[in-house]
This record gives sequence, structure tokens and C-alpha cells, in this order.
Amino acid sequence: MPGTIDHGANDNTEIKRLNDNKAKPETENDLSAHPPEGELAPEGELAPNTEPDSASSEAVEETDQPSAPDTVGEAAEAEDEINAEPGPEEQIRDLKDQLLRALAEVENTRRRAQRDKEDTAKYAIANFARDVLSVSDNLARGLDAVPQETRTSSEAMETLYQGVELTQRELQTAMERHGIKQIEPLGEKFDHNFHQAMYEIESIESEPGTVVQVAQAGYVIGDRLLRPAMVGVSKKPSSPETPAEASSDQPEADEGTRLDTKA
Repeated sequence: MPGTIDHGANDNTEIKRLNDNKAKPETENDLSAHPPEGELAPEGELAPNTEPDSASSEAVEETDQPSAPDTVGEAAEAEDEINAEPGPEEQIRDLKDQLLRALAEVENTRRRAQRDKEDTAKYAIANFARDVLSVSDNLARGLDAVPQETRTSSEAMETLYQGVELTQRELQTAMERHGIKQIEPLGEKFDHNFHQAMYEIESIESEPGTVVQVAQAGYVIGDRLLRPAMVGVSKKPSSPETPAEASSDQPEADEGTRLDTKA
């Protein structure tokens, strides 16, 4: 009817307007939060970072990828490990060298032990033999001290002399059996390795440096000197002075002491 107010239509219009107002702030809020491209954010507000995902992904990728120096260092270490580890042929060569050296050392040790054993068996009695030499020397001196006339003066003296001589000879044989030999330097050139010069004797028959007397016999045991022989060595005799040399040695008279009698 004309003049009648349609309350239902007004109610619908009011509801539609409220819905529009409700939706409008949400759209404005969305635009303010995410402004379109080319628009600036309102003053006093910071524009949101639109590329967080790309930056974070790049950071992750950079973290995952090793740096250049680390890569070079790892490569160098790997190369050193490869170079440091010898190959099978080199290892076999080193083992052969070590085996040969070990065998040589064992052989040297065996030879050294054998030589020490032989030296011990040969020279172990050196001190005892050195003490026995005085006994042999006394027997020799006793035989040399008996004159020929005394030996033949009686049968008992001759028997005693022969007994002492036999004892001295048996002692020499026993020492030679154990490698102890007497040095016989008479008439030989002086050798400082086996002889000890006690005095010099002038001699025209022997060359200078020749052993002409033996004061005490020397001995060796094996290849080693047990006791040197004490000897007398010849030397060149001094020439006698001639009369001319004797007169030349006298001082001449002083000419200044002569008197001039012709004055």
C-alpha cells in the first residue's frame, strides 16, 4: 500500500551495509600490511621484507658449501696421505733391505763372538804365563852361572847340571805347547814392537841399530807380546881425533903480546 513503510526491505539494506563496512577494514588492513608493488609503506612504518625465503636459502647454501681454502687444504692432505703411504713394491723393497741388514748384523755378532771365544781361549793364561817366565829366567841364569870346569869336576855335579837343564827345557816345551814362544833377537834389526833397548854398544862389525846382546829373553803368546826382549843395540863407533884436528883445537897465541926488539 502507498505510504506504507516496508520494514523488511529496510532491514535487508541495513544488513548489507553492515556487511560491506565489516569487509572494508579487512581489505584496508591487508593492503596496509602488504602494499602493492610501487607503493610505499605508510610513514613511520617499515616495509616488510618480501624476500626472506631467498636470503635464508642462500645462507643455507653458503653454509653447506665449504670455503675455497678448506677445499684446497683437504685436497693437499689427501694427496699427502696418498704420497705418504708406500706402495706394495716399495714396502717389499724396504722389508728386503731390513732383512738383509738384520742378517748382516747377526753374522757380524756371530763372528765377533767366535773371535772373542778364540781370544779368550788363547790369551786367558797370559797373566799366569807372565809369572812363569821368571821361573824360566832363574833356571837359565843358574845354568849360565856354572863354569865348565865345575860341571866336569864330579859326576854328581854333572848330573845335577843335566837335571836342571832338562827341567828348563821341559818348561820351554810346555810353554810352547800353549802358544808361548821365546823371541830370539840376536843379530836382528832393532824392532820397538818386540825389543826394548837397554844400552848401546859401539861396533864396527854390525850395522847401527842391530841387536848385539840380549840381557833378558822376550816372549810372545800367540800374536801378542808377552814380554819384550831387553837388548843392547850397536852404534857407529866414534872416529879418533887426528893430530891436525887436535892442533886446530888449541888456541892460537895472541900476536899483541910480542915485543918489538928492533926499536
